[in-house]
Amino acid sequence: MNLTQNDVAAQLLAECMPDPVATFEAFAPVNIALCKYWGKRNATLNLPVNDSLSVALAGKGSTTRLTRLPNAGGDEVFLNGTAVDAGSRFHKKVVAHIDLFRATVPGFLRVETRNDVATGAGLASSASGFAALTRALSGLYGLQLDDEQLSILARLGSGSACRSIYNGFVRWHKGVRGDGMDSFARPLPESWPELRLGLLTLTGEAKKTGSREGMQRTVDSAILYGSWPEQARRDIARLEHAIVQRDFTLLGSTAEQNAMAMHATMLASWPPLLYWQPESVQALQKVWQLREDGVQVYATMDAGPNVKLLFERASAGDVYAAFPELELIIPFE
Repeated sequence: MNLTQNDVAAQLLAECMPDPVATFEAFAPVNIALCKYWGKRNATLNLPVNDSLSVALAGKGSTTRLTRLPNAGGDEVFLNGTAVDAGSRFHKKVVAHIDLFRATVPGFLRVETRNDVATGAGLASSASGFAALTRALSGLYGLQLDDEQLSILARLGSGSACRSIYNGFVRWHKGVRGDGMDSFARPLPESWPELRLGLLTLTGEAKKTGSREGMQRTVDSAILYGSWPEQARRDIARLEHAIVQRDFTLLGSTAEQNAMAMHATMLASWPPLLYWQPESVQALQKVWQLREDGVQVYATMDAGPNVKLLFERASAGDVYAAFPELELIIPFE
């Protein structure tokens, strides 16, 4: 039997005793994957081929405010203060996610979401967006869901959203069950106060090929993808060891190699999938030159042209000198 998202949501919400309120607001952080999620064993339920590991960007993400509309004829969706057309893909995805909860508490909603990173540009705005929407729906309807349940429900909207339920370092366990009830994220206990992340937003334009489409193309056509699950398994172990030991060189080098390996599978797809822009290559080359010059800085990239830098506080001055446009994030501030 092929389960639907509604089947999974119904199973999770069956024991809830709703206690709705008129309005509710929630925030969820963007997360940057150090070991990437790339490829699905079940596309409908967003069940991944491999475990992944991320770090949340404290204070950067999505804020979603929900208001119940007793007399409305449909949901109203606003993104960054602008009404979203009901025929758009974004509107349909938001409404589909609300529908997972609507059987529990009927009625239409006003959805007001603000992202403080570029939307659809490889900066994980969909992850923070669906995590914030999930938290807001649970709060609006008074469902009292725990974080693992929220993680599963957020995953149905966008796979990486399951990690944005938490702050800090987070591991998404891929699970093995067909219903995905063991596929959720959990936070790691460690913190790293010296760790710094830098956002290089080279373009705010939405990418032409979305992550979902790009992921499926890679799985379907890239022979190189066959090595990806083993790469991810190895990298997860290295990253967790690096976090426990505070080994920055191991953390940074593993995260950068993981990102390059993921993009290599994209390039091996057909038609080739290349998210990089000339500015992306220039930024990477500058990072590699900095390391040759003795500066400990590493790069990672998701499915988009923008680059994220990893470094520690001691290297911040050198990194800023090379990238004055850098937006600094201190994830464990």
